[in-house]
Amino acid sequence: MDNRPIGVFDSGVGGMTVLKELRKKMPHENFVYLGDTKRFPYGSKSKQTIIELTKNAMEFLKKQNVKMIVIACGTATSQALEEVQNLYSIPIIGVIEPTVDYIYKTNKKKIGVMATAGTIRSKGWEKELSKRILELDLQSVACPLLAPMVEEGWYENKIAKLAVKEYIKSFKNREALILGCTHYPLLKEIIQKQLGKKVEVINIGTHVAQEVEKKLKKQDMLSQSNQTTLQIYLTETEHKFNEVASILLGENIEAKLVKEETELLV
Repeated sequence: MDNRPIGVFDSGVGGMTVLKELRKKMPHENFVYLGDTKRFPYGSKSKQTIIELTKNAMEFLKKQNVKMIVIACGTATSQALEEVQNLYSIPIIGVIEPTVDYIYKTNKKKIGVMATAGTIRSKGWEKELSKRILELDLQSVACPLLAPMVEEGWYENKIAKLAVKEYIKSFKNREALILGCTHYPLLKEIIQKQLGKKVEVINIGTHVAQEVEKKLKKQDMLSQSNQTTLQIYLTETEHKFNEVASILLGENIEAKLVKEETELLV
């Protein structure tokens, strides 16, 4: 048993879709969430910059005495996960490998990936999928407009529908579509309607939550807390974050501001 919190990190509000699945799967766990809203979006940044920003986040979460860290960001997972796993002894899980494990079990070959430009450029999904799936037929599309729209709370309006429609045009004859950025599950309903019911639209948070539970159970580190805590920190006050996060989690969310000069590396 280990009642220490699980750390969750993303560039903004997108990682809350992963947090939602983690809390659903493990209702007795405590969580500390860090959203690097000051430097959002990550998708357009260089690999070295993303590595440094991810290291900053790991340092902050370590100070919160977390027992495990989930990088709930597709871009940071694809470009910085291996680097930080080699630097820190604390278990760190990304969003790609658990999802690839799931797809491998479904025996699907025709896969689509929607993600940020940085994730697509890194070929992170392509590398992991090709290791596991023979005869892989992969289509990857960078969707740089979608994450900023979600941050603004634009995930149900006409603009969101038009943007999704434009990006979806590129996908032909897919069996499954991976929402490779954690912001995208907020657009899942629109995406599913565009693709039709025959295509499985994959929310990566579901599979990350299953992997986290499995690892904690194996190491006898699951919490037994009856009164759980959720602490949410942002690197910059962002008025839409609380609004979107509150809708997503179904409760009132009031994020705290990180004092970077003392709490984060700069």
